[in-house]
Amino acid sequence: MLTINITKPLHGTTAEMTLDIDLTIAQGAFVALSGVSGSGKTTLLRVLAGLEAAQGQIVMGEEAWLDDGKSLPPQKRGVGMVFQSYALFPHMTVEENLLYVRSDKALGEKLMEMTGLLPLRGRKPQSLSGGQQQRVALCRAMMGRPQLLLLDEPLSALDPVMRAALQQEILSLHREFGTTTVMVSHEPSEIYRMAERVVVLEQGKVVADGIPKEVLLRTTGSQKFSFKGEVLEIVPADVVAVAIIAIGQQIVEVVISTAEGEMLSVGDRVSVSTKAFAPTLSRLSHRGDTGA
Repeated sequence: MLTINITKPLHGTTAEMTLDIDLTIAQGAFVALSGVSGSGKTTLLRVLAGLEAAQGQIVMGEEAWLDDGKSLPPQKRGVGMVFQSYALFPHMTVEENLLYVRSDKALGEKLMEMTGLLPLRGRKPQSLSGGQQQRVALCRAMMGRPQLLLLDEPLSALDPVMRAALQQEILSLHREFGTTTVMVSHEPSEIYRMAERVVVLEQGKVVADGIPKEVLLRTTGSQKFSFKGEVLEIVPADVVAVAIIAIGQQIVEVVISTAEGEMLSVGDRVSVSTKAFAPTLSRLSHRGDTGA
């Protein structure tokens, strides 16, 4: 169990504010942090890692990481961190980057095998793609067998195909090692796929906390619109079905017929349009289509 009860003055995007967080996270949970830029998400990660000071308490299991001003240093917290920037050692190979953290070749080989890096173990970072470098950064973070894995928008610079592949690899590592994971993300589809819980921050405070479907789902009202989106889930409901669609920064529910539901698959690109209260869904491409 990770217990967080902290305060910290911050310079917000519009004014001074206080990061004021009171959360309890179950061991092995995957939690997403969402909210506009400047709401305190990255600062919270840095406080958890011991990279920034705060007032209050942070307790991981039976160990106090922060308590009344006494702070455990970052290297003793058992935290792994992955950021947008890969921060790899350019003069080291893939394998050497991993073994620098811990001289455990068996663990290094297991992580490289899980992420498809074994054939690249002798390559240096500059010869790798962005997705491959991010895989190395992720494996390096896991080499310390962290109790807590912190992810600060690690996939935001990648293309959609690579991003989807790495989402699955992050989930595989999370489940394999039973690590408690906290991820900052602005992408609702990413949060929906990966997290079991989402915490939304606004001006340093928690304004929503729950399962992604409940927190992220927004209805669209009766205005006319036509938007492109991606199918996240199709839920049968008696004689109809409900398609859950990611559209930009929102997730919406669209009631469709069972026949339409059978024609759609998770990952399909669709067009969502409506007049008054009658939304319609048209498939633009299938997830398995080439060039989609």
